Amino acid sequence: MKTPHRKFQRNRESGQTMVEFALILPTLAILLFGVIQFGIAFNNYLAVTDAVRAGARQAAVARHLPAGDRDASIKSRVIAMADNLDTSQLAISVSVSPGWEHGADVTVTATYPYDINLLGQVIASGDLESSTTERVE
Repeated sequence: MKTPHRKFQRNRESGQTMVEFALILPTLAILLFGVIQFGIAFNNYLAVTDAVRAGARQAAVARHLPAGDRDASIKSRVIAMADNLDTSQLAISVSVSPGWEHGADVTVTATYPYDINLLGQVIASGDLESSTTERVE
């Protein structure tokens, strides 16, 4: 008589796993999409940082260029290195202190907007900013 009781008990609990999975699935999906969105934002930050580093290196050796070509050369180098970003949204600035003489500090800064979007809702947004300083050679 105990055998039919166990069989009946097992059949009653057979849908429990599906119900638990249906309850947990939305949470897991939101968590997964959040990780993906964060990964995209972090990848963009790494791209901005690498592009600024390359632009600062270009600036460090650009002392010999005419004054009007220096900024254009530096900005074009940053844009070339940030090819996987939307370069129309990339803001680049170059500052040198005190001037373009040997040993002066040149700083290249870039900002790029980001937003973390989950299910149509913007959770976080702002600007990714990276700055690199090198000495003029």
